[in-house]
Amino acid sequence: MIVTKPPMGWNTWNTFEANINEQLVMESADKMVELGLKDAGYEYVVIDDIWSLKERDENGRLVPDPEKFPHGMKYVADYIHSKGLKFGMYSCAGYVTCAGYPGSYEHEWIDAKTFAEWGVDFLKYDFCFHNFDVSAEVLYRRMGIALANCGRDILFSACSWGSEHTRVWVKGTGAHMWRSTYDIKDSWASIKLLGQSQLEFQEYNAQGSFNDMDMLVVGMNGKGFVGITGGTEDEYKLHFSLWSLLNSPLMIGCDIRDMDDSAKAILMNKDVIAINQDIGARQPFIVNNQIYKVRQNRGPDDSFIENNPLDCPVVAKFLDNGDIAIGVFNFSDGNMTVEVSLDALGLPKISGKTLELTELWTGEKEYASNGMLFLGKSFPYHACKLYRAKVVDAK
Repeated sequence: MIVTKPPMGWNTWNTFEANINEQLVMESADKMVELGLKDAGYEYVVIDDIWSLKERDENGRLVPDPEKFPHGMKYVADYIHSKGLKFGMYSCAGYVTCAGYPGSYEHEWIDAKTFAEWGVDFLKYDFCFHNFDVSAEVLYRRMGIALANCGRDILFSACSWGSEHTRVWVKGTGAHMWRSTYDIKDSWASIKLLGQSQLEFQEYNAQGSFNDMDMLVVGMNGKGFVGITGGTEDEYKLHFSLWSLLNSPLMIGCDIRDMDDSAKAILMNKDVIAINQDIGARQPFIVNNQIYKVRQNRGPDDSFIENNPLDCPVVAKFLDNGDIAIGVFNFSDGNMTVEVSLDALGLPKISGKTLELTELWTGEKEYASNGMLFLGKSFPYHACKLYRAKVVDAK
């Protein structure tokens, strides 16, 4: 099984935690189709932790909680498949899961077979309560080889939170995506922490094995299990734009049955999704901080100051058709003015080329001139600009 683009879907955990059942899952699948999320590319419906009984059956198999899933998981899978969607489930490399339910440690083969029989298409595989005498690499190899031999294509989502240098060895386990962070929370502080932490690890993010920066909190608005303060519309746009540009899987975490119009507009922005789903899936890169300048507006002097390079990074990615995706992300608490040399993007003045840019949230057009790109004046804090830039002849 080869995964060429970052997976997209919806997961129960961020909003519902333990409060899951087959009705909720099927209603959410219905909404994915009804709202157009399926057509936008979201295809996986994933049940997270706390779906099983506390004990395996007499044959060592996992047992769905009959109160939550009275018809069993094959029934749920069949319903989701009837909607043209794919079904995902959760297990853990430990003795028990993060919530204390049976894990797959030393049950990898029987669990992989069980998931295949149920019609599972996606497995999120967590890392709580594991055997510390066995390395994370070996634990994930165990499930990787079991899934590869289960008789069904199951996307392997390794959720080891970046532990034990996950990024270095995880591709060898067969994982199609791999968590590089601890759990996200629905707050600006969490979005900023996770987003900034991943900028330096892009060399490990590649087609077939995508760096998972954790689920989206867009549209949670402070509600649900990981709801804290919520985010502003600008903060949620920055969150979605950065995850998209960095090739992270896009897994919705809000209650999609009750999304407001702002969340729908963000999560279904087809132009931003196209950046994430670009078939080239090329490695993003940070534009050299010595080449772009950041001005922070601090009163009448409007002076240049020394900034942490992560305060307002400029991130770019070459797209398959020759366009360039360019994102500017203001993580600071002040307004910014950003200037970028086209040379840093591979376009020196001698090339005779420049850029025609479309900002993907507003639709506004901008042009680079004299070898420089000026990305907004008084660019607001906790906000972003995301461009699709076309290479054109300089006038």
